Parts: sequence; structure tokens; C-alpha cells
Amino acid sequence: MDINPDAELDTSQVEDLRGSSGGGGGLGGRVAAGGGGISLVGLLIYFLLSQLGGGGGLPQGLPQGLPQAGGFSDVQSGQQVDNESIKQKCQSGRDTVSNNDCEAVALINSIQSYWTTQFARTGSKYVAANTRFFNGSVSTGCGAASSDTGPFYCPADRKVYIDLSFYQELQTRFGAKGGLFARAYVLAHEYGHHVQDLIGTSDRVRSNVAGPTSGSVRLELQADCYAGVWANHATQTTAASGKPLIENITQDDINAGLDTAERIGDDFIQSQIAGQQVNQSQFTHGSSTQREKWLTTGLQTGDPKQCDTFSRGVNLG
Repeated sequence: MDINPDAELDTSQVEDLRGSSGGGGGLGGRVAAGGGGISLVGLLIYFLLSQLGGGGGLPQGLPQGLPQAGGFSDVQSGQQVDNESIKQKCQSGRDTVSNNDCEAVALINSIQSYWTTQFARTGSKYVAANTRFFNGSVSTGCGAASSDTGPFYCPADRKVYIDLSFYQELQTRFGAKGGLFARAYVLAHEYGHHVQDLIGTSDRVRSNVAGPTSGSVRLELQADCYAGVWANHATQTTAASGKPLIENITQDDINAGLDTAERIGDDFIQSQIAGQQVNQSQFTHGSSTQREKWLTTGLQTGDPKQCDTFSRGVNLG
């Protein structure tokens, strides 16, 4: 997967809160549970750690203590970084080679370019959502969150939140292959939740219910599918000037994305990360096989209509 070096980047779609007063104390549980936030892996991690620690039930707070990798770029916790700095550093796709913050900007631009076009095709208007970079902890419209929550989307303020060190966590703790497409999948998944929010799908789900056919699992699998749909059209997405943002996606890229999907499946984390027996009653995101299936569905069809995980009788995999 390559980013066009000549494509200009729109840094207005990113808000950099690292080292600023935008961070907040407290745990991330309100985001993962009652606050309405939708996290890539955070709720599942809570379940696992609560079981290991002797707790039980649905989350009231996310424990601290997951290993923290270093910063995604050269930003350290406590440093003040503002949007002007990113604007100066991230002007074109050429800057993504040496700065992974700029890479994230390019991917976000591409993802939102696709959904803007897709909504227009159906006679609707896509409302863009900013992504907020943070270190350690952050205050959101869904409550306070820590990095342990993983990347998440907050419907209350319609923003995506990510501590960019999560990408290193995927490789060091989860054993994922990583790579540009795998990182793109993570962001595209969260923007899938934004799409669900815009069209009202998220309102159908109760956040405190788990299980293999729960609304939470269906929501996550659909977001995986939406991520695949974006990937199918990624090379057609453009910057404001009309220049392509993404130049190609190879089979190796797709394999790395599927590998990531496998390693954030509920069953994989329960058995391989936590060393427990698989307990489907605690599923909140879907099994590895399911996550791979729905990401593949989006990739192969490129059609959001094929991402219906809520219809009666649908085979979730």
C-alpha cells in the first residue's frame, strides 16, 4: 500500500491533544460502557483483566496497567504539540515516509473522501469527523478514557480518539504483522462507527449486553466490513485537488489487515493473550473468524449494503 507523494494533506481533519490540557484523568470505562463510546478492543480487554483480577460482570471502569509502547512519532508524553506543528510537518504524501503522524492524516483524508462520495451517491450528506491524537488519557464527550481503551469513536462529540502507540501495541502484545494497511484498517474501522452513528445504526445497540450474537458484536463486525469497503475503493479516493491519495493495495497488504483482524478477535484475545478458555458469553467484538470474514466481505464487494449484520437470520460466521 502506497500513499501518493504528490497528494496534499488536509490536517484540519486531525486535532493533536498530546501534551495539552485536552488530556484527562480517570479511567476509560465510561467510554467503553455507559458513556456510549465504541472501542476497537477496550471493552474486551476489560473483561479479560477483570476475570484475571477476580472481578466479574459488565465494566464499570477499565483497569490501568497494559504495557505502553513509545510514542508513534517523536512526541513524548507531556510535550505540547499543536495543530500548527502538524500542519507544517504534514503538507503532502511525501511527508508520510518520514513521519507516521502524517501517514495517519493521509489515511483519515482517504477514508473520509470515500464516505463523502458514497453518501453523495445515495443523496445524503456525509458529516466529517475529526480524529484526536492523545497520550495516556483524554476527556471526551463520552467520558474520560485511558490509552488502555484502545482506539474508539465517541458518538457524543462525533470524534475518533487514538493514542497512536496502539499500533506498536498490536505488534508487541498481540503479535500482529503490522504495516500501513493494518494501521489503515484500525482507523477505517473507527470511521465505520461514525458512519453507523450518522445513519442511526448505533442507536439499535445496547452497550451493556455481550454474547456471540449481541448487538455489540454485530456493530463491530459491520464496522470491520465498512473498513473493507473503504479499502476496496481506496485507490479512487482523492485530495481536494483531485490527486489520488492511495496508489495501490497489494495482497500482502490485505493479508496483514486480515492478520490484525484475527488478533483482535474475542476468542484469540481470551485464549492467546489472557490464557483463558474461550467464553462466548463475553464476546463483544466477534471471533477472529468473524472479523476476518466481514473485513473480507467489504474488501471483495466494495458495497456497504453487503455489510448488513443486523438482519434476521444473517450468518455472522
